[in-house]
Amino acid sequence: MLKGIIDGCILAIIQEKEIYGYELAEKLEQYGFDSFSEGTIYPLLIRMQKEELVTSTLKKSTAGPKRKYYSLTQKGKNELQQFMVRWDKLQNSVNHVLYK
Repeated sequence: MLKGIIDGCILAIIQEKEIYGYELAEKLEQYGFDSFSEGTIYPLLIRMQKEELVTSTLKKSTAGPKRKYYSLTQKGKNELQQFMVRWDKLQNSVNHVLYK
């Protein structure tokens, strides 16, 4: 279940601004997803890039080698919107069960 949720959360974070992998892992940790490291994030980003949900651009870094920054494609934006609808429905259904 977490797999689909983390994908949606990653898309939502990338929608805010272009972001590189380590920064994305830090953001997820700030939001309470403390079990996701860079090693977990990069395979997800590679898959999302193959699915054409995100694109990447290499940019200079002030601290070392170039960094790969990710941004959403239109397909990624559409997927995020669909995720948000599915999440809202799932959240409402679970809340009805838990708080009837």
